[in-house]
Amino acid sequence: MIRRSLLCIAAAVAMLSGCATTTTTSAVPQPQAPGQIAAGKAEVLWLGQAATRITTPGGKVIVIDPWLVTNPKTPAAYKDLAALGKVDLILVTHAHNDHLADAPALAKRNNAPIWNGGGMGQALVSLEMVPPALAQRFGKSGTIMPFGPNGVKITAVHAEHSSELVWKNPATNKDETHYGGEPVGYIIELENGFKIWHMGDTGLFGDMRMIGERYKPDLVLIPIGGHFTMGPQEAASAVRDLIKPRYAIPIHYQTFPLLRGTPAEFSAALGVTGTSVIVPEPGQKVDF
Repeated sequence: MIRRSLLCIAAAVAMLSGCATTTTTSAVPQPQAPGQIAAGKAEVLWLGQAATRITTPGGKVIVIDPWLVTNPKTPAAYKDLAALGKVDLILVTHAHNDHLADAPALAKRNNAPIWNGGGMGQALVSLEMVPPALAQRFGKSGTIMPFGPNGVKITAVHAEHSSELVWKNPATNKDETHYGGEPVGYIIELENGFKIWHMGDTGLFGDMRMIGERYKPDLVLIPIGGHFTMGPQEAASAVRDLIKPRYAIPIHYQTFPLLRGTPAEFSAALGVTGTSVIVPEPGQKVDF
């Protein structure tokens, strides 16, 4: 398990006050039963690109944008979907293959519904990628409580991107492009009140300030690769000027040559702020 304090950007590139103030005295969690973590804690496992597994303080497992099997950044062990363990719910931010790819297979393997806040679900059903029971829908600014009234709250929020769904027709063996809904991000409020904003793929937009002020995320998982999303400078502006979270984990970078942004560039552009930047390697876990 990697501590937040050990994952702050190295001193050579860090100009962050957050790294200097992060506690280093938290106790090592005791071994837990599968799917459980220490009381009051959340576990975030990043698996490359935007793929993320969140284990909540109540033991619920949420997987976001599971592109794993063909993802060059995903550790070999996690290219077997069984390695994720039990999955209770899947969130997909948009229909591009590097976010949706393994969601249908993971949903059917675990009988876990795919929730999407941008209108993708009907396409998944129409193309018979999943049965209707495994494609649940809501909309931007809508909030769901999928595990009951005292459980996790998930709100779909705006993202500035596109969402084409490219599907290989088994009858013709040719790719077809279908409506994939609208891109979204998700604010995930855990049972203990800790809030995570998985931003999916997005460019910089001014209403990030409004979303930050309304939902007050503690942690943002923010794309920094550039070309298709924010680059390091835009992501730094979003964090420093608009959202101001306690923690930021950069995602969606250097998976392909076009995604040139790096965590070091992000940290340098961010400058001195109250946000601690955490940079796990794919397959490493961070607890909060």
